[in-house]
Order: sequence, then structure tokens, then C-alpha cells
Amino acid sequence: MKLKLKIKIIWVCLSVLVVRPVYAQLPVYLDEDKPVEERVKDALSRMTLEEKVALCHAQSKFSSAGVPRLGIPELWMSDGPHGVRAELNWNNWHYAEWTNDSITAFPALTCLAATWNPEMAAKYGKALGEEARYREKDVILGPGVNIYRTPLNGRNFEYMGEDPYLAGTLCVPYIQEVQKNGVAVSVKHYALNNQELWRDYIDVYLSERVLHEIYLPAFKMAVQQGGAWTVMGAYNKFRGQHACHNETLLRKILKEDWKFDGVVVSDWGGVHDTYEAALNGMDIEMGSYTNGLTSESAFTYNDYYLAHPYLKMLKEGKIAEENINDKASRILRLIFRTAMNRRKPYGAIANEEHYQSAREIGNEGIVLLKNAPVAKKSAPLLPIDASKYKRILVVGDNAVRPLNQGGGSSELKVKDMVSPLDGLRAVYGDKIRYTQGYVAGKPMYGNVEEIPQTVTDSLRAEAVAMAKESDLVILVGGLNKNHQQDSEAGDRISYGLPFGQDELIEELQTVNRNLILVLLSGNAVEMPWINKVPAIVQGWYLGSMGGHSLADVLSGAVNPSGKLPFSFPARLADCGAHAFDELCYPGDGEKEEYKEDIFVGYRWHDTKKIPALFPFGHGLSYTTFAYGKPSADKKIMKADEQISFSVSVKNTGMCEGQEVVQLYISDKKSSLPRPVKELKGFKKIKLAPGEEKTVTLTIDKGALSYFDDKRHEWVAEPGKFEALIGSSSTDIKAVVPFDFSMCNKNEDSILSEKRPK
Repeated sequence: MKLKLKIKIIWVCLSVLVVRPVYAQLPVYLDEDKPVEERVKDALSRMTLEEKVALCHAQSKFSSAGVPRLGIPELWMSDGPHGVRAELNWNNWHYAEWTNDSITAFPALTCLAATWNPEMAAKYGKALGEEARYREKDVILGPGVNIYRTPLNGRNFEYMGEDPYLAGTLCVPYIQEVQKNGVAVSVKHYALNNQELWRDYIDVYLSERVLHEIYLPAFKMAVQQGGAWTVMGAYNKFRGQHACHNETLLRKILKEDWKFDGVVVSDWGGVHDTYEAALNGMDIEMGSYTNGLTSESAFTYNDYYLAHPYLKMLKEGKIAEENINDKASRILRLIFRTAMNRRKPYGAIANEEHYQSAREIGNEGIVLLKNAPVAKKSAPLLPIDASKYKRILVVGDNAVRPLNQGGGSSELKVKDMVSPLDGLRAVYGDKIRYTQGYVAGKPMYGNVEEIPQTVTDSLRAEAVAMAKESDLVILVGGLNKNHQQDSEAGDRISYGLPFGQDELIEELQTVNRNLILVLLSGNAVEMPWINKVPAIVQGWYLGSMGGHSLADVLSGAVNPSGKLPFSFPARLADCGAHAFDELCYPGDGEKEEYKEDIFVGYRWHDTKKIPALFPFGHGLSYTTFAYGKPSADKKIMKADEQISFSVSVKNTGMCEGQEVVQLYISDKKSSLPRPVKELKGFKKIKLAPGEEKTVTLTIDKGALSYFDDKRHEWVAEPGKFEALIGSSSTDIKAVVPFDFSMCNKNEDSILSEKRPK
């Protein structure tokens, strides 16, 4: 017998006698064919108390420990939610300066919200999840679903607007697609982190009703419909307790009421007490003894609240062992879903597919706010007809500024970045000239670079002089990610545009009426010049392919279809959070009361009859749409039924376009005050010129309900309701009345039998 054959026979025998029995004895926790809960139980039974506690706190800036003795890997986290952040050093906030951590910057979540399109949210999540997987991250810190309460909040650009239904509907597919890659999301910042000023300690007070109707629904949808594997606690306090160890938010609502089976991760430095954190639901403590971003400390990771102090309390019997077993079980479950999931895909980074997704999301999120003719009988300026103009002047720091930089933890290191100027030059070539017009200074965390007035005046004068000699002016302005603008750790200090842009706009329109204003921001801004500027585009922060997206829309290659995810008040005082005293916003430095209650955003504008400058859901198109007469599939909706509303929409213009059909519900009489109407459904459709489609939107009892503080439950009262179908919260095309009855089908048939014939 040949030697090779003998060796093969011996190997087969050894496999049968040795390898297979060893495999058969594989611990349950290592066997991916076993149910996750069996694996968790088995792993937990093999762990020491010290190993369980080690799971509950950081071991570096962005990782937490596994169990090396058992072959259970650590967890690696990364900032999001718009892309995977560059690598940082193990134990400080300096970038590691790797050469292989450049990624795709996706549009900010305000832009995603402005698409009003769950398909775009799914594309976003899929691409982001693939990039996080490629970078070997187990948890991506996003999405953010805090509610847009005031346009001064520095972190609004990371969130998805003022309406909980819109934010919740769009975060669900984002979460699902990210997690298909074996990467957990961390939905943030739970909860009531609606401002950056005094964020570490401001104590928020509000009614139980507004908590459940406005500030919690998106988180609830993320957990119960999206299946989020982690939730990040917020910095602020709620009714006297920090959110990262808040009994009501974490233990009672999230874990008991919503049955959340995942892990609560603290915001970096958000834990302040061992006993409260242990008892009230915090699972993994990150970043303690820093301010969340910049400062370092002499403390070790074993000095964290959920490290040695927690272990000491467990050993002394001050905290029951079942407490650590619950935390360790949740963390093991997360590890098995992510770091220890050998069946997850490989991922990809900064490829053409991801660039295309980023571009499509930007295209669908850009909002055309205004597009009026410059003179009577003339066409609007947009889309730009290249044949009409020989000299096109682009003005503005934001036309060339890398807006992936700054903003705090959402700062991104990109492989490619197409600026607005690059995008416009790609379309209009040498017709484009550029001048800065204004200067914004360096993006510095917690500090503002002061710009001399002489520099501002000089840049403005040069821009005005060049505008006189141009056929068309495109001003690319807005905010940026500097401190006290759209940035973490500081709110805006003014509702107006910074860096002398108001004066620049006034002077530009004086010398050239062909002025297009592009606002790149994550917030509404004041517009004292609104009647003098014929065309205004809300462009958001558009990411790596932002310049192409902007050029696509301005040129007409893409018809704008974005709709505002929040209202633009004409004045700051027109916003509910600013309609009371300072205790309502920003608070007195210690406490804050949400005195506007449930009347946030369009709910405030409607109820108080204060028109917004641009309303929630607003967005123009280069084509026109005609709505037909709507109908309902029933006149009386029973408690256990759904009701559907249908309306035909026709493209009556000359180009293809997309329209967002919006459904609002109005309760005509209720025991408690209610908004005039509330968003409860929407659908985005694409129509060719002359094409007509029927849109059907369906709701159930939940869409008619409000939260009753006294009964502590959701209540749908029988009576008369209206379905309002429109193109924005103020552009209502039709109203369909219907009744709601608390009788279900069985009760109705019983009552019918008892009625006299």
C-alpha cells in the first residue's frame, strides 16, 4: 500500500475516533446550531462572578471585554450614525492614524428623514451595516431618534425630525438592514436628550402623556418592530435621575413594558452611581471619568461604577446575584448575535454600490423650499437650464467645505468627498466661477474661531462684485459642524444664519436677482430675506456624494422629492419650546420643563394658529400632481378593525416625479386636548408624466389613540374622526369623515341580536 494512502486511512480513522467525539462534546455555547438562549444559559453557568462583571464595563475607549478563558470575544463599537468613524487609540481620544479606515459618509439622518421613504432607509442601513462589518465593528452607535423640539439643538442633524411616527417608521428598516450584517445598532439617545446645552445634567420634567405620545414612540418602534439589539442611554436627567440609570425609562418602560431583550449601553460618561446603574437597567458602562469626548483621567477601567465597585456590592450581598446574571445574559446574547456570529457576511467599504446608495438618498432627501419666477411670465430659476447662462457664479464657504469634519462624534474620515462646487463643475464645466463670500473658521470641538470683521467684509465685497458680472448666482451657505452650530456639546446661540450670510444674501440679490440659495444644515434657520430670494433649496449634510446629489437636483437630472421632517418657524418665538419662559428652554441650568407639552412642531403651529414659514411635510417639485376624490373602505371603524383610505394621484406635469401622499388623523371631540391633526401614514410614489396611481393607506385603533395620564394607558374614544390627505401638513387635498365604535365584530353581532325587530 502506498504511503500516501496509508496516511489518508490513518487520518480518517483518527477523525472518527478522536475529532468527531470531540466535536460532539462541543460546549453548547459554542454551537451555533443551538438556540441562542440555550447558549447563553450554558455560557453563564461556566463563568465566574469576576468574568460576568468584566462584561459590564469598557476595557478601552470603544470596546468591552469578552471571556478569554472560554473563547468568548470582546465587543467593538464605533460611532455612527452616518458612517463608521475613524479608528481611535486604545485609551485616548486621538485618532490612530490608520491608512485603511476611510469610509463612505452617508447623508445625515435629517436628510434620510426628508426622503419620507422606508426603501431609502433600508438602503442606508444595508450599506452602513456592510461598512461596519468590514471594519469588524460589532455595534454601530446609531440611529438617533430624539425629537426635534427646538431649532437651536446642536444635534438635530443626527435625528429624524419632529414627528415620532415619521422617525419611527424610517428607523425600523435602517435597523433591520444594519443587523442583517451581524452588526448591532445602538438606538440613541434614550431618552429626552433634546438639547446639547447642559446635556450632562439638565433635569427634564414633562407630563406622562407627552413622554409616551411624542418622545418615546420612535424608540418603541425601534425596539419592538426594528428588533434593535442595543439602546444607548442619554446624558441628561429625567425627573431627578440620570437617564443612564433611570428606573422609569430603563427598568420599567424599556425592559418590563417593552420586553427589550437587548443591551443598554451608556453614553460615554453617562453613568454616575453604581447602585442605581446596577438596579435600574444599565448593562455596559462606557467612557466614564471622561466628559464623553475630550478629557482623560487617572482612573483605570476597573474603577468604573460597574467594575470593582459593582463586584464589591455583589460579594457583600448588597446587590443580588440575579442582577449580574441578567446583565451578563444580555451581553452574551449580544456577543452571540454579533462578535461570535460566524455566519455573518464579509461586508464591504466605500464601493460604487455604497456611493450610489448615498447619492440616491441625497437625491430623494433634498427639499425644494421655494421656486418662484424672478419676473412676471418668466420661468422659475430651477431647474437650471445651462443654455440660458454663460457665467454661473458659485458663492459660499459650504460649497467647498468638507462637511464630514466637525460635529463631534459623528465626524467621519472619507475615502472620497464630492463638494457642491465639484458637482456643479461636473455638470456645467467652465461656466462655473467660484468665490468664498464668507468664512466660517475651523471646526473645533467646544471652541469657536473668531473671524476678523475686515476679512468678512472683504470676502463679501468680492462676491458682490463678481455677482454683478454673472448671469446666475448660486449661494451655497447655511450652517456647518462648528461649535454652536450643528455640533455635539453645544446648542446654537442664534436662529439666524451665521458668518454674515444675511448681509451677503441681501447684497447679492440687490445686484443680481437670479439668485439660488442652497442651505446645507441640519436645522431650520431664520429667513428675513425670504421675499427677495426666488429659489431656495434645503440641502442638508449630504455625505460623500453630496456634490453630485446637489447638482442632480439643481440641473433637473433628478426631480426634487424631499419633504421637510420638521417645521421652519418664521421666528424663534413661533416655536412651542420658545413660547414660554427660559425654564421651558434652555432651562435654568439645573431643571427644564416642557411646557408646550404634546404640541411639538406642526402640532403647535396648527393648534395655536401660528403659520410656519415652511410647514412640516412641505417640499416642491418640478412637476405637478393632481389628487382625486378620496374614499374609505368603511364609514364606521370597529375597535378590532382597520380602516383604509384610497386616493388617486396623477402627474399632470411634463417630467417624471415622486410625490409623498400624507395621511393625518383628526379627532373631532375628545376628553383631553388633542392636536388639530397627527401624521399616521404616508407613501412615496413615482409617476411618469400623465401617469396615475391609487394610493391606499391603512390605520388601526392605535392611530386614533391618545395616552391618558390618569389611567396610564392608551385610549381611543368612540366618536367622529377625519382623515386628512395631503401633500404637506398644511396642503390638505381632501378630508374623509368616519366614525369609530368601541364595539368589535362579535359584540356588534350580539347587540344586533338583542335589538328589537
